[in-house]
Amino acid sequence: MNALARRAAELLGVPVAEARPMAGGDLSPCLRLRLADGRDVVAKSGPAPREEARMLAAIAASGAPAPAVLAADEIVLVLECLPATGAGRQAEADLGRVVARLHATEGARYGWHAHYAFGSVAIENGWGDDWPAFWRERRLLCHAGHLPAPLFRRVERLADDLTNRLPERPRAALLHGDLWGGNVLYAGERVSGLIDPACYHGHAEVDLAMLSLFGRPGPAFHAAYGAADPGAAERAPIYKLWPALVHRRLFGAGYDGMVEGVLEAAGV
Repeated sequence: MNALARRAAELLGVPVAEARPMAGGDLSPCLRLRLADGRDVVAKSGPAPREEARMLAAIAASGAPAPAVLAADEIVLVLECLPATGAGRQAEADLGRVVARLHATEGARYGWHAHYAFGSVAIENGWGDDWPAFWRERRLLCHAGHLPAPLFRRVERLADDLTNRLPERPRAALLHGDLWGGNVLYAGERVSGLIDPACYHGHAEVDLAMLSLFGRPGPAFHAAYGAADPGAAERAPIYKLWPALVHRRLFGAGYDGMVEGVLEAAGV
């Protein structure tokens, strides 16, 4: 039994009968554990397990589904094992309702109670009142020194123009923060849980842009979520740029094409 499973067993006070690696886990090792009492649970590490627990609790408090936190310390997060049997025909509409419910929770300012990370890439979440400044400083210019100079100059040009491109004070919605298809669990016609969050409060269009970075939600999602605000299509590449830059830093120059593509879509 590895150290992650042993620590989970210690926190729960129940022996582990079986431990199996789960799919994914590129940034945080994740195990499915069968406990001696017959329960299945999920144990994972991460940049800050206690903070992830706080994020999952915030998602659940919004009315959106999330796994219950069973235990957490500075090493491991232990979660209930949610059903994940795949998406039925009506699941996309349910995702629209779930994300709308999440975004209905509003904060007073932009940011989060603590900084976070995607692997080695820091996520700066210091509170702010000016949304373009938040996105410029904490999501774009923070990559200075980590990108080839010609690429970063294009990022910088876009960052310098954000006051003309982003609303100054959009509603500070609760964001999942890493809302791609792999972080949504389905059980038939419903979403059973949103997982692996990187929550903060910000413009709701950030999550919507992320959903369309590696896929494209269909009409049923949009009908259930609600109509887009004017200018959303023009803002989407700006919001896609941050996850593209994170992928470039984590996984290398193979993501240059993605970064360049969203910059071109943003007109930079």
